[in-house]
Amino acid sequence: MAVVTQLVVSLVMKPAEDGHAGNLWYEIHEYGGLAAFALIVLFWIVLTARKRGTPSGLLFPWFSGARLSALWSDIKRHGAALRQFRLPPHDDASPLASAVHGLGILLITAMAGSGTLYYFVGAGNPDAGGLVGLAMFVHKALANLAWAYLIGHVSLAVLQHLSTDFNLREMWSFRSASNKEASK
Repeated sequence: MAVVTQLVVSLVMKPAEDGHAGNLWYEIHEYGGLAAFALIVLFWIVLTARKRGTPSGLLFPWFSGARLSALWSDIKRHGAALRQFRLPPHDDASPLASAVHGLGILLITAMAGSGTLYYFVGAGNPDAGGLVGLAMFVHKALANLAWAYLIGHVSLAVLQHLSTDFNLREMWSFRSASNKEASK
């Protein structure tokens, strides 16, 4: 929700310019961004320490030959299904879906990190050079990717919900995975 809030607020915010303070939406974007940064740092801590959930090797398969091979096989499986105008069945451990989620995590980490760097070092000048200029360049450039990722992610989830046995309500359920399997 922090990411969606940040993206939506960015559409109406007015940053500080020419000696004028930014509007309320800009303030919400700044403090929401700091909260998003704290959440993504917490997520990385949990990701390294947790025993359950998607393994980090599935999220970031780029340095393992076996993981890359599984990813390539999954891409071919998805391609074969799409050539028949079908979607493959939902798989919680899909190498392709997991790798795409990993890319999203990296994208949001870069967005939150560059925004936080600008907040603490930028002195309110997005056109400053050096590290501040680079941080804002990265932040603004990745914002469009974040929108594309969000729209694509939601669209594919809805398409999967409508055309396979995947149910979006399960994603938001507090029941354990074993209870979900038993209720199918």
